[in-house]
This record gives sequence, structure tokens and C-alpha cells, in this order.
Amino acid sequence: MKELRYRRRVQFADTDLAGLVHFSWYFRYMEEAEHALWRDAGLTVASPSDTIRYPRVSATCEFRAPLRFEDEIEIEIRVAAVGSRAIRYDCVIQRGETIAARGSITVACIDTADGATPRAIDIPGRVSAALEGRA
Repeated sequence: MKELRYRRRVQFADTDLAGLVHFSWYFRYMEEAEHALWRDAGLTVASPSDTIRYPRVSATCEFRAPLRFEDEIEIEIRVAAVGSRAIRYDCVIQRGETIAARGSITVACIDTADGATPRAIDIPGRVSAALEGRA
């Protein structure tokens, strides 16, 4: 499977005073889908037993149509590229057949051992193997 389709319902807290989903939630929706993709691949983005993390180094979102409270939405996430130290995802957020937004997220692989300044490291082989089949 090269992509994952993650479904959710827009919550009231996701909206602004105009009753529309606040722009920041589109990024959260993409991140929720990313975590679901990792779980589906048998992985986790933040295991308490190791010091490797995957912070966002780039995120984009192009809005196409508004979303509102109670809308049922689907976030399609796809691994677009797995490099030696970074992963890029492409996302489409839809309400039915309507594309509400398109975006991308790039994450870096870092080590936070001993509370030191995080440093970029190569993506562990088990992670890249699990995700490369989705690229």
C-alpha cells in the first residue's frame, strides 16, 4: 500500500469564530495521518525507549475549500520520498469529492541522546525499509 487514507470528523474546537476550520488544524490533520501511517507500518514516531525523533523541518498547505464543524473528512497521506536523513509526505484533505487542501510535510531524523543538542542522523534501516515500500 503506497498511501493511507485516514478518516476523522471536524470537531468544534477545530473551528474559528466564522465556523470554519482554523488554518492550523490542516497541519494537525496531516500530522495525525502521518502517525496513523507509521502505526499501520508497525512503527511509532516517538518511542519512549529510544532518543530518535522526527521534527518537522518544512510544512506547506494550499487551501482549496473550507471545512466546517461536523464535516467528515479524509486525509490521504503518501510517502513521497525517503532520503538518508529526511522523509517527505504529500497529503490531500478531502470532504467527499471536494479537495479542501493539498500539502506536504518534511521531517528530519534526529538523535536527542543525553539531553544534548539534537543532531541529524541517518534514518534507521527498519524505519526506511517500512516506509520506502510506500514511496
